[in-house]
Amino acid sequence: MGILDAQSLDAQAEILVQKIKYYLITMFGRVIEEADADEFYRAFCYAIREGIMINWQATAETWMDKNVRSLYYLSMEYLPGRFLTNNIVNLKNQEVIQRVLKKTNRSLQELISHEYEPNLGNGGLGRLASCFLDSLATLEMPARGYGLRYQYGLFEQQIWDGVQIEKPDLWLRTENPWEFRRDLRTLSVKFCGTPVKIVDQTSEEAFNLIDHEEVWAMPYDIPILGYNETSDFSVVTLRLWSTKESPRNFLLQRYNAGRLDQAAENTTLTDVLYPSDVHETGKRIRLKQEFLLASASLQDIFRHYFSKHENINEFGDKVRIQINDTHPSVLIAELMRILTKTYNVSWKQAWEITQGCVSYTNHTIMTEALEQWDQTLFRYLLPRQYKIIERINYDFCNVVRTRYPRDEERVRHLSILENGQVRMANLAIIGSHKVNGVAELHTEILKKQAFREFYELFPDKFVNVTNGVTHRRWLLNCNPTLADFITARIGKGWVTDFSQIAKLATFAADEASQKEFLEIKRQNKQTLLDFLQTEGRPRDATGKQLPSNLTLDSSALFDCQVKRVHEYKRQLLYALYLIVLYHEILENPDAPRIKRVAIFSGKAAASYEIAKTIIRLISCIAKKVNNDPIANKFLNVVYIENYFVSRAELIIPAADLSEQISTAGMEASGTGNMKFSMNGALTIGTEDGANIEMRKAVTDEWWPFRFGCSAEEIATMKVKNSYRAWDVYSSNPKLKRAVDSLRDRSLTTYDVEHQSLSSLYYALLESSWGSMPDKYFILKDFDSYYATQQRVEALYTEPHKWAEYAIHNIAGMYNFSTDRAIQEYCTKIWDLSPCPPDPALLTKVRKVYRESTT
Repeated sequence: MGILDAQSLDAQAEILVQKIKYYLITMFGRVIEEADADEFYRAFCYAIREGIMINWQATAETWMDKNVRSLYYLSMEYLPGRFLTNNIVNLKNQEVIQRVLKKTNRSLQELISHEYEPNLGNGGLGRLASCFLDSLATLEMPARGYGLRYQYGLFEQQIWDGVQIEKPDLWLRTENPWEFRRDLRTLSVKFCGTPVKIVDQTSEEAFNLIDHEEVWAMPYDIPILGYNETSDFSVVTLRLWSTKESPRNFLLQRYNAGRLDQAAENTTLTDVLYPSDVHETGKRIRLKQEFLLASASLQDIFRHYFSKHENINEFGDKVRIQINDTHPSVLIAELMRILTKTYNVSWKQAWEITQGCVSYTNHTIMTEALEQWDQTLFRYLLPRQYKIIERINYDFCNVVRTRYPRDEERVRHLSILENGQVRMANLAIIGSHKVNGVAELHTEILKKQAFREFYELFPDKFVNVTNGVTHRRWLLNCNPTLADFITARIGKGWVTDFSQIAKLATFAADEASQKEFLEIKRQNKQTLLDFLQTEGRPRDATGKQLPSNLTLDSSALFDCQVKRVHEYKRQLLYALYLIVLYHEILENPDAPRIKRVAIFSGKAAASYEIAKTIIRLISCIAKKVNNDPIANKFLNVVYIENYFVSRAELIIPAADLSEQISTAGMEASGTGNMKFSMNGALTIGTEDGANIEMRKAVTDEWWPFRFGCSAEEIATMKVKNSYRAWDVYSSNPKLKRAVDSLRDRSLTTYDVEHQSLSSLYYALLESSWGSMPDKYFILKDFDSYYATQQRVEALYTEPHKWAEYAIHNIAGMYNFSTDRAIQEYCTKIWDLSPCPPDPALLTKVRKVYRESTT
């Protein structure tokens, strides 16, 4: 809306109303008085996006004219959240929007309810990628994001009497007004077939492909706005590839032959994020998805490059490619193939270009993230890329043998191809010029444990860039009253320079500030309670929502663990504590204690049975506690289904206590921990991931709830095989009773619940499939966790002291914005410089726009 800045707010509002009326007539054949809420929402978005498109065009033209080095960011996941509210905030149009809504007798909440946000991720990986795009745009960096447009997202989660039910996420049930279909940019991606060597090529690795399978990838573009105090904001593009919309992907002959699954497979490649890989079809679809992203994005990157260049000579200087975790790492082989085959670059030069362009972010040491593909499957689906990987691996293994003669064990550890598998993390490390971890501890674990032998070979390749979050969405947007509280005290400079948030610490001891902070927190808690009493009610075994059984009010401690459900994140530790707390309340109901609302939310992977069982346990605890007339005076337990960005924006501002309790050494960084602290929650946490750096920034004085074994202690117990879960269980009566309740039927109603919960008992106390009991050290850390929760209770009885701690925690988050993280990537990895929209180009595009609308 920048072209309207010089006009009065009322005039701007009137112009926007007229545009809404125009779109209602021309797009829907409706006058404003007759338009339903969905029609009004879309017309409203069309009107707002006009100004965005002006800057989008000017930004792209500027980058093209100045021939700048550009970043291309590839991620299998994105969780951008709702675009409407974020765009309004970044455009700084709140006052105009309020006038528009008043003039049209509409409410912002009504409009927001008609936006179905794209759930194209499963947690921190996707949300981080979206935060990065926001910061790249705000910092005016020339960049583009690439991903897949999953038709049904990950899945919509419902909890039916404790059972996770996965349903298609119908985020595309209506037109998405923030995306732009680009039919003319559709690209072909080839699978399977037979490689035929090109005899007249200088490179011995060049092959054509015959009898192949062709899939067409159609792009959809979404503009991502940067925040700017003026109207000259930058816009970066998130390009999402889809196979759903191209009719050429449907194989009619196979359909007519009765092979319906084969006929539709390529149209469904972008249907679902992370299809279950417990069967061969799921594995095949996953690998196809990853190559689709890599191949289509690379073709688009080359198109961008050659729109300004006549030859390949400057490609290595002008292009930077970041692969977000191992999923897109097949890009390295495909980039080598394109350079050697299409552009006749020598193998040596192509390898130098590839390594110079590509960098790799590792996000976890968990097995499922360090992907390995069966060589037979890989060779069948991607025969040319497999041959490239064979050559890369041959050359690399020879380098290792030269450096470490007669050490074939090391060669096997580092090889990309080993034991019938293609190790994608090894390919990513070998083919990148930089490899970064996402927290100081995580990077040290990569260097000293997970990738130690790679680090010994390439010590300069490994760097750390600690994660962050975009404080504009996770504070300015989702918690406006707290944002106003901060701005009233330190000014608004923190919105674009988050280091200024440190100034807030001077107000932590101020009683008036403490009182206002507590009132803001109470209001946010009441908003969450209102949601839980209406939309957030539990479901019975048929999926029908039941009346709310919550009994506590906003004076209670809101104790939140919201994140992807995984054993290492230890939702089970928190659940066991709640069982102990429940027993204590029943045994001594008159003892002084605080009121507590335990809030869980998060999805379990569709094929991850033990994670689903943990959800069932929490639901069993909730039914038992919430319906007990003694216990529910002090404790409520709730599981909020279908966790996504908008749910997080409701939960996080309301939290008093943030549960960051992963097994030390297992969480790469975490970003939820940062969001909670920015919104004034205190952290109960292990020394894991970014918790350590957060504690150091806040200082030990204001970080009171640290607990548990360190990563070093955990590693020592594993190496020495010295941990005995049964001894811990037997020696702690409270803990033993809680663990026994997993199989003594005290928490369950039905046999199926009993059988399910019993599996958790055995996982804690018995070995299985060569795995040690309690492999995530839940019982080991329980005593420390319990004692720390006692300190939580004590501090919560002093509200103003609690508020002082909370304000210090907000102030301590100065280093945990993605703005800082992106600046570090630009310095340490990409060597990327800002390139704001050229004012002359902005003026030109605005002039063209004005002339077209008069």
